[in-house]
Order: sequence, then C-alpha cells, then structure tokens
Amino acid sequence: MLDARPQHGGNEGARPCSPKYFGHGAMVCVCNATYCDTLDPVVLPAPGTYVKYESSKAGKRLERSEGSFQRTGVSIAGLLLTVNVSTLYQRLKGFGGSLSDAAALNILGLSPPAQDKLLQSYFSEEGIEYNLIRLPMACSDFSMRPYSYDDVADDYELKHFKLAEEDVKMKIPILHRASAMSKRPLLLYGSPWTAPGWMRSNGDVRGKGVLKGQAGDKYHKTWANYFIKFLDEYAKHNVTFWAVTVQNEPLAGLLTPPQSPTIVSTAKQQRDFVVQDLGPALARSSHRTRLIILDDQRIHLPHWAKVVKGLQWIPHLPLLRVPGLLGPGAALQPQHPHGTAPPALPTRGWGPIIVDSSKDTFYKQPMFYHMGHFSKFIPEGSQRVGLQQSRRCLLCQLEHVAVVRPDGALVLVVLNRSGWDVSFGIQDPAVGFIEAVAPANSIQTYLWRQQ
Repeated sequence: MLDARPQHGGNEGARPCSPKYFGHGAMVCVCNATYCDTLDPVVLPAPGTYVKYESSKAGKRLERSEGSFQRTGVSIAGLLLTVNVSTLYQRLKGFGGSLSDAAALNILGLSPPAQDKLLQSYFSEEGIEYNLIRLPMACSDFSMRPYSYDDVADDYELKHFKLAEEDVKMKIPILHRASAMSKRPLLLYGSPWTAPGWMRSNGDVRGKGVLKGQAGDKYHKTWANYFIKFLDEYAKHNVTFWAVTVQNEPLAGLLTPPQSPTIVSTAKQQRDFVVQDLGPALARSSHRTRLIILDDQRIHLPHWAKVVKGLQWIPHLPLLRVPGLLGPGAALQPQHPHGTAPPALPTRGWGPIIVDSSKDTFYKQPMFYHMGHFSKFIPEGSQRVGLQQSRRCLLCQLEHVAVVRPDGALVLVVLNRSGWDVSFGIQDPAVGFIEAVAPANSIQTYLWRQQ
C-alpha cells in the first residue's frame, strides 16, 4: 500500500477534451506535455439535487450537469429504476490497472511533463482516481525479455534473489509518483506469471510447464519464500502490498504460446501449495498481505472456490476469492460482481490510454472515460445496493448498478448500448424522482445525497 498525502492546490476548473477523430464514430482525447483534459474533484451536491456525468459515442466525455429531484407529479413514460438501500450486496475494493513492464516502458517513453499528465489522468483528483495497481512479479507476457528474480540454478536459499532493473528503475519510481498524486491510498497486489526456470519442469521461464515436485517439497518451499523475498525487497523501497495472487491464470497456461511465461496448476495443486507452503510462509513473515486465489476466468467457478475452500486454513491470514479479470465490456454486467482490475494501463487494444512516444502524445480512449464513470465516484468501501426495475422493456434494455458510498451518498451508473435514446426514471424513496434520458451509446453516472 502506498499512502502519500500531498497538498492539493486550488483547481482552475475542468479542461475539455481535445478530440481526434478516426472515422466511423471513433474519437479519442489527445494529451501531450502542455495540455490534457481534466476533471474537477467530486463534490457532493446539495440535498434534494443530483449531479450527472455523461460520456457518449456522440462525443461527450464525463460531461457534468446538475438537476433537482421532484417529490410528486412525475410521469415516468418508460423504465423506472428504484434504489433500495436496505438490500446490500458486496463491498468494493476499488478500480485500477496493471503496471506491467510494457506499461512502464510506454509511460517512460514520454517526456517528464507528459508522463505527469498521464499519471495525473489515472490517479489524481483531476483524473479518474484509480486506487488499485496490479504488479507482475518479474516478467509477464507484457515484458521485453524473459527473466526471474533468481536465475541462479539450485539457489534454494534464494541468496541471489534480486529485483530487476524493470522494478528499481521503472516501476517503483512510477509507483511513488502515482502515490504522490493520489488523494486515495493506492492498493497494490502482486501476481507471479512464472517461477525461475530451474524450478520448472521445462527448465525455462517460458512455455508450458509446472512447478517441479509437489506441495511441501524443496521446490514449493523455495517458491513460497520467493513471494516473501519479493515483499521484503519492495518494502526496502517503501512499497507495501495489500495482496498477492497465487498465480496468474493457472489454467490458461495449458493454452499458452511457447514464448509466454506461465505456470500451470489445478485447483487442488493451488490449494495444497497454499496450505503447506505459501500460507505458512506469509503467516510467519512480517507482512500483513492478503492472499487471492484463482486469478483466472470465471468459467472455473464455483469449482475452484469449492476445492480451495475445503482446506484447513492458516489462522489470521485473510483469504480472498477473486474470479479473475474482467474484459472491457463487462463493467456493468451483474454476473461479474467481484471483478478487480481492467486491462493494463497504457498498452494497446482495449487499453484505456494509448501512447505514441514518437509524438510525445497519448490518447485517452473511450474505455478511459468508461472506467472513470466507476472509479472516480465509487471509492473503496462502497457497497452495492438493491436496484429494482419496474418492468421489462424490449426497447429500453439499460444496464445499471447502484452503490452506497462510505459517506452515505448514492451512485447510479446507467449504460445504454443501443443505437437509440431511452427514457427512464430514477426513484429514491427517501429523496424523490428524476426523469432521465440515456442517449444512444452512452454511459451516465448519477450522484446524490441520501436524506
């Protein structure tokens, strides 16, 4: 966990997007060393009023507007969404992305002023306020080279364990800079893609392979201590971790390309490793780091959780069950209630930000603002609440979720994937009604105080 509390100066007001169009309705917001669009810090509206933020295919990017609740006489023509704060579901830890080697290289490929604007866009009050960062333990499939932290064969005591230049010169400095920009504590969690080659069945950090031996033997004890060494070395740089996962995509390794780093394991193998090796090693250490199982696709649930749940657990060591990473289109789907981090920070494809270092420029894609509709308004400790829709409507199939924040304010996010506008209503029995319209291909965030 990184917790730096900077002095926040006055805000001059949100700066608008500098748009760039690619045809077929595709638009990004352009940022460079001298200009980048920003957001104002979130301020709760007065009782009886609400604020709305809207992004759309038509070009809006977290555009803010205000309105008032109506107490009576509201005629809702279409769908009515009613918030029920007495029905509570899971609490949310946060939103964020992965600081892989590729992400760090992209960030550092910009000039220092442009780097600052990119990091501020993600972590500051002028940005979307990510609070979770996933960090690969050594190389991943987003690395320029294969490596581990101890490539000296048969070093069971890990005397040659050492963080890589990618950690010390790239990722750790970026973490400290991001923390200094953030009002919220940053929660870090580490994930290993691979063990050193000499611990693996194929003798290489890459390709299909399993950890040699079985739970409880010297390979598994050494692998567990590798986690502790990782936490120890990062702590020397004033970086602590909220959690670690046991293994990145343990079953995806069955299908991995030959050059990708991975370790294959079953639920039973992961359970036994946690019980006999990793759990005790963490419990003996000075680190109060949580342990996350699975870290793979949802198709492996509930089987994986049932297998691991049967273990005799280590006292005082928290165990979390996380169903894996969500893809870009899943942010509002109710069948993904426990998701953690979206894809890597500034890489490619669905990445929220794309870097063009040759022009000292980066582009905020629509996904950046989509994530901001959640991350900026839903802080750690928020809890999903009941949200009832009045009726099914073939032409108004909105996706929606409501949460109550730790400060008691309510947040409602509404997604309209369709190519037409949808009229709907929002009801909070304690406050009143809102008559609303979700434009075609848009996402909206509503924020108001409870009374």
